[in-house]
Amino acid sequence: MPTIRNLSVSIEDINILRDINLSIHSGEIHILMGSNGSGKSTLARTIMGFPECIIKEGDIIFDGSNINNLSLTERSKLGIFLAYQYPVEVPGVNFVSFLRIAYNSHLPKGKGINTIRFTKLIEEKAKLLDIKLSLIKKDLNDNMSGGEKKKMEMLQMLILNPRLVILDEIDSGLDIDANRVIYKAINTLSHQNKKTAFLIITHNDKILNFLTPNFVHIMTAGTIIKTGKAELIKEISKHGFKFHK
Repeated sequence: MPTIRNLSVSIEDINILRDINLSIHSGEIHILMGSNGSGKSTLARTIMGFPECIIKEGDIIFDGSNINNLSLTERSKLGIFLAYQYPVEVPGVNFVSFLRIAYNSHLPKGKGINTIRFTKLIEEKAKLLDIKLSLIKKDLNDNMSGGEKKKMEMLQMLILNPRLVILDEIDSGLDIDANRVIYKAINTLSHQNKKTAFLIITHNDKILNFLTPNFVHIMTAGTIIKTGKAELIKEISKHGFKFHK
């Protein structure tokens, strides 16, 4: 699981993150909150290994090894998964084919699953999340609503069964039914694999109706300024982020 030590990050020579320290253990749920532009998404993308996020100082340790120089693909194979606030449409790339390649890449050589068995697996998980089976026949996120795209991100998460899940405002802009699907997926994976850890970036104080986090963190100006329990979300909802500056 990740341990982040004294992490400072820049993008295009602009300092975004400053001296971030964060440890997430197996099975824990961490909520990260903060005003827009505070660096939350940059932290998520840095952990995932996006090349534009340049580590100036500090370390990201995963299972005892430094992964600062590992590529996004290598980190994915370690079991790190990132779901976006705005999933990208990829016309021409079939969803099932894309996800099967990703799934098989995490397996030992020669242990891949064929298309028929994999499609059945996807259908089982889709029904569990009340996702229309017609969506899995489409190209990746192509011609889908925002809610549908995020549901499909959750379907990917359940199929890949990652060890560390990072959700970047996956619940943003959704109606009540879509939000229920999102949180059902999180709870399903949490019960399916009790060692999976979550870092959930959100502005939604209603998250406490669905999840019980182990820790809540507030980020301001590129650094984590406060860590607490679930009650911290209620304080933020009442007083705003400035209350903690």
